[in-house]
Amino acid sequence: MNLSENISGKVVVITGASSGLGESTARLLAAKGANVVLGARREESLNKIAEEINKQGNGKAVYLKTDVTIKSDVQALINKAISEFGKLDVLLNNAGLMSIAPLSEVKVDEWERMIDINIKGVLYGIAAALPIFEKQESGHFINISSVAGIKVFSPGGTVYSGTKFAVRAISEGLRHEVGGKIRTTTIEPGAIDSELKYGSSHKGSVDFVVDFYKQAIPSDSVARAIAYAIEQPADVDINEIVIRPTLQEF
Repeated sequence: MNLSENISGKVVVITGASSGLGESTARLLAAKGANVVLGARREESLNKIAEEINKQGNGKAVYLKTDVTIKSDVQALINKAISEFGKLDVLLNNAGLMSIAPLSEVKVDEWERMIDINIKGVLYGIAAALPIFEKQESGHFINISSVAGIKVFSPGGTVYSGTKFAVRAISEGLRHEVGGKIRTTTIEPGAIDSELKYGSSHKGSVDFVVDFYKQAIPSDSVARAIAYAIEQPADVDINEIVIRPTLQEF
């Protein structure tokens, strides 16, 4: 049995789709025949990615400018999937922010921004997609946490880790509540080459993170893991995948 055939025709909504992990996943799934609905704040990038996917002639791509910190934006993105394709099979809650700095720097604005994107953005996605999944009696949530959601990233990652621990807890609670016909997968990447490493404003932390990310692996490494979770038969729920560079200790 060719499991990759299970991806063809599925409708997948992806937040944070304008670069990095979101972009790589959109391209890979579309190449396997999925129809992808791309959401992010950078509309020009979304347009370019969608055009390139549609030229390939496999799965289709549409997009909508989306800020995951705005509940109505996330709802509109889910509505876009239904209006364009008539269903929703997978929601990939991928949008994220990593602002690394010691707590003593008291960067409260950055703490709040991470909470808004990393936690509330995921919850807004769940709120928008869950009623559809329940009505369909099928669906798949894929939430991006981090290895920093397994062990606190130090120095400087206390609040970031807090948000990613929260994503794991929300995902596991969601699985308990809706499991049976709705699948839930948490992905915990390590150092993956993306723009995430540039999210800090504290110079010492930026230097540390950029040096740490010299061991990073390509974002399509995670995209393949996501595809693996999606392509499983409906009675198989891949709950958790940790993926990091072979060299990475943390």
